[in-house]
Amino acid sequence: MNKEQLHNFILQSTGNESNICQVYAIKNGKTAFDDCWHGFKTEDAMNVNSVTKGIMALLAGIAMDMGYIKNVDQKVMDFFPDYTVKRGEKTIYEVTVRHLLTMTAPYKYKSEPWTKVCTSNDWTLTVLDFLGGRKGITGEFKYATLGIQILAGVIERSTGEKCIDFANKYLFTPLGLSERILHGDSSKEDQFDFFMNKNPRKPEWYSDPQQAVTAGWGLCMSAKEMAVIGELVLNGGMYDGRRIISEEYLSDMLKVHLKLDERMGFMNYGYLWYKPFDDRDVFAAIGDSGNIIYVNKEKNISVGMTGTFKPRIFDRVQFIEGKVLPVI
Repeated sequence: MNKEQLHNFILQSTGNESNICQVYAIKNGKTAFDDCWHGFKTEDAMNVNSVTKGIMALLAGIAMDMGYIKNVDQKVMDFFPDYTVKRGEKTIYEVTVRHLLTMTAPYKYKSEPWTKVCTSNDWTLTVLDFLGGRKGITGEFKYATLGIQILAGVIERSTGEKCIDFANKYLFTPLGLSERILHGDSSKEDQFDFFMNKNPRKPEWYSDPQQAVTAGWGLCMSAKEMAVIGELVLNGGMYDGRRIISEEYLSDMLKVHLKLDERMGFMNYGYLWYKPFDDRDVFAAIGDSGNIIYVNKEKNISVGMTGTFKPRIFDRVQFIEGKVLPVI
């Protein structure tokens, strides 16, 4: 299969590939693939869903490098001294930044309280109300999109800046990427449209009424921008001769901290980034609808891929390795 055949394969797909909007690959520091579908152009952005979490892990690392966060073992409650803890709650005092980054923080719910959080005036503080519980910290992996909202609060409380401003200043602008803008509206109808709308979006980031970005989803990026983020990870935190994030933190971020179960494809988990294979230096920030940053250190390749809303797509790593890498 050549590049033209790959384009037509995606164009004609009625399966998992049918929602792909953009694929952008960088190999050995140079553009190796750039293609678009469904009316998208290279510079257009898409809600990359949980790839947002991978960006939050990088921002947390930059905040640590700058000394705003002491280390991953600093207690979360250090950053919220004015928060009133519920009577009888003790576990919350033991939760650390590491627990947020590895999704081993405990929460007092069976299913994520989307309605309560996303209709509140302050999403971060509302999520904090669910942190902790009587079971203590078990170290059990619990996928919690809303929980990452607390990490945005940690960054804002520690730096004294809005998370979006911190991201623009220390990540996006140094990488030559467009500054993100706040999305603005956060009504129920708008949230539904944000997920379901299949048109290109601006370089925006969803936000709550306090202008705090949604940390577990809602960042809009192009596949090219995601590939550039992949390059940063690939090159140990360096970009265009400038250090953006420490190699020490990136190494820790990509280290295997957990082995996930069958539901998560038995992948390994670092700090909000996945290591799909036990024996290969391949890493990924993965989002719903097949949005992904794919980093292959063995082949010196980073790939960004965007897609419109289509649930339960879990094969993007395999698709990239089976279809994209052979043509570049």
